[in-house]
This record gives sequence, C-alpha cells and structure tokens, in this order.
Amino acid sequence: MQRLPIKTSLFFLLLFPCGLYAQNVSNITTQQTVETDTSAQKDLIDVAKSWFKIKPKEIKAERGKKIYFSILPVSSTVPGGSGRALVTSTTAAMYLGPRKTTNLSSVTFTPYWNLGNRFGLPLRSTIWLPDNKWVIQGDTRFLVYPQYTWGLGSKAVNPAPTLVDYKYIRFYQSALKQVRPYFFAGLGYSLDYHFNIKSEDPNVSLKQYTNYEYGTGSNSFSSGITFNLLYDTRNNSINPLPGMYGNLVYRVNPKFLGSNDSWSSLYLDVRKYISMNPSKPDQQNTLAFWTYLWASLGNKTPYLDLPSIGWDPANRSGRGIDQNRYRGRSLFYLESEYRRDITNNGLFGFVVFANVNTVSGSKAMFSSWKPAVGTGLRVKFNKSSNTNIGVDYGTSKGYNSFTFSLGETF
Repeated sequence: MQRLPIKTSLFFLLLFPCGLYAQNVSNITTQQTVETDTSAQKDLIDVAKSWFKIKPKEIKAERGKKIYFSILPVSSTVPGGSGRALVTSTTAAMYLGPRKTTNLSSVTFTPYWNLGNRFGLPLRSTIWLPDNKWVIQGDTRFLVYPQYTWGLGSKAVNPAPTLVDYKYIRFYQSALKQVRPYFFAGLGYSLDYHFNIKSEDPNVSLKQYTNYEYGTGSNSFSSGITFNLLYDTRNNSINPLPGMYGNLVYRVNPKFLGSNDSWSSLYLDVRKYISMNPSKPDQQNTLAFWTYLWASLGNKTPYLDLPSIGWDPANRSGRGIDQNRYRGRSLFYLESEYRRDITNNGLFGFVVFANVNTVSGSKAMFSSWKPAVGTGLRVKFNKSSNTNIGVDYGTSKGYNSFTFSLGETF
C-alpha cells in the first residue's frame, strides 16, 4: 500500500494493467472453490471493452493455464519523509496442484526508488503444495531506508522527529504443514540486519535521542527461529468475504544463531469478516475487524526491531498515521471497516474505517490511545477475482495521507 496525491490516484484508476488476477493472493488458505455468478457485475475490463469497442472472444476453458502474471507501474509517495517514488509491482502466480484443492501460489517483486536516497528490492512469496498439504512463505528485502523516528512510546520524550538513515536486509522463510482443514503449524527462520545506522544530526546519536541502548549503534543483527500457527476460513484474501483469519508467530533470537543479543517476540493477528446481507453474496456489504498484538519479550530487542505502527508483516496498519510514528516494546492495534457497493453492478464502492493503537515505552501500555479515521473509494478491476483498486484518505492528529492499494487493506 502506497501513499498517493489525489491527481496521481485518479490517474492510475484509469490505467488498468492486464492480469491483475494474481495480485495480493498470498494468504488464501481455504480448501474450497467458491463460484460466484458475476454475469450482472461490471469491472474496469468491461468498461475498457465498451469504450474501445472490443468484442469479447469466445470463452475457452483454461484447464492448461497454471501461471498468471501482472505488472503494475505506480508513481507514489513513500512514508517516512522521503518524497515521491517510482514503484513497479510484478507478480507471478501459479497452481501447483488441482485447483479445487490447491490454493494459488504467488511470487511478488516490488522494487521502488524515490529518485534520491531511498530504494528497495522486496521479494515475497507464498507457495502452496498440492492439496494444500504444505504452505511455504518467504519475505526477502534489501532496503536503503531513511525514515523519521520519534523515540519510544505513545508520548515520546522528543516530540520533534529525527531522520535515521540505514540499510536493511531481511530474510524470512517458514514452512507450515496442514494439521486439519484450515489449520496449519510449522517452523521458520527470520533474519533482520540493519547496518550503517546513523542519525541526520551528527551531534546527537540515535542512542542519545531515544535513550535506548540496544540496536542504536552502527548496526544490529537478529537471527532467530519462529514457531507458526495459521488458521484461515476466508474464501478470498484479495477481498475477504465472511470468515476468520488467525496467525500466531513466536520468535526466538539466541546468540548462538548470530544475534547481537538474545531476545524474543510474539505476534498475534486476528481478523473477522461479517456479511450484513448474506442473502446477496454477490454484493459487497461487509463489516470487517482487524486486531493484532505485537510484543517484545525481553529488554534487549534492537530498536529497529521493536514493534512499530505500519511495520506489521504486510506494512498495512495505521492508515492515516505516519509509518513508524509510534514505537514501543509492545503494540496493540485495532481497526474496523465497513465496505459497501455504491452501484448495483459492483463497479464502484466505498469504505469507511477507523483504527486505534497504543504502544508501551515512555509510559505503560494502554495509557495512551492514538486514533485515526478515514474513507475510501473502490473501483472493481477484476470481477472474477473480486479485485478492487482502492484510494483511501486517512487522518489523525497532525497528519493525513492518501493511500493507494490493490485489494483490500486486510
């Protein structure tokens, strides 16, 4: 999800690259194929065919087609005060087993550059083996990532932020085995390496600014084992219909695996989707809830590995709040969103949302809550995969932003 100015957002609503079917499908874990009648619905592909007088070809079975590609160039702004950026997202998706019993695997490469001092090379993958017996997840990144920080806690000692420049290598891999339908368990390995860490103010180091000892030197290295549990009854993670999602990750970073200091963390993510009109499943009328608890279990977690708003695994939390604005030893997040079609054919829709977070640091957990609210427009890109293009406006105290997304935020 990327922040966009209004003009750029509207411009990209009119640019619809082919093959978006494969975008953002990494969390589908159900073992059933849900067929929806889309004959009465309309998407941007239908609009393009109408505008350019394109006659639809005879529908052919695609039994042999197993790989889908999508390429989407985006001009946007990136969080953390580093200006505009060029972003290109390329996704390859494939079925590695029977479609009725195997979810769609995906590999997504999203390089970006802000024409200056920030760029990133993130590669994410979710591989479903035949009949969903195993799911293999990966997240590899190399980032040059200058970003503002405000210190620890909801009420940081330093109200004025400081820009921290660093380079970052991430390597996450996990393998989960199906224990029973919708439920998976497994192990993983996670590596976080931040190096060339320096504050923009040569007279004040990051350690002095944050008054925090660990990971505030020139580099920090964390290497650990993860224990993973996953439960998912949704039928489509691109645009979830009624169902539930739960993910628990416990991470241990011992010194013998190379970590600078021993520390551990816990991440618990729960989402629930409620249909407000079950009799019309082809129309969007959904109330969605998302909450997560992210906690550092110890006192030696490196500063840049501490829980922080907008740094959840998918970098999607905190719409209307500057990424990294709140950081602490633990973070609790709650968001709710109402999703509704505007037109009967599903081409246009809207959302309204509200979120709140609290972190521990300068004060105790739950002592200070930081809310944000917003609304957004949805345009149906692909009715077959139920993929929306979304432009959201969010605002919080002292900050507001537009975000551009493919698929729903959660």
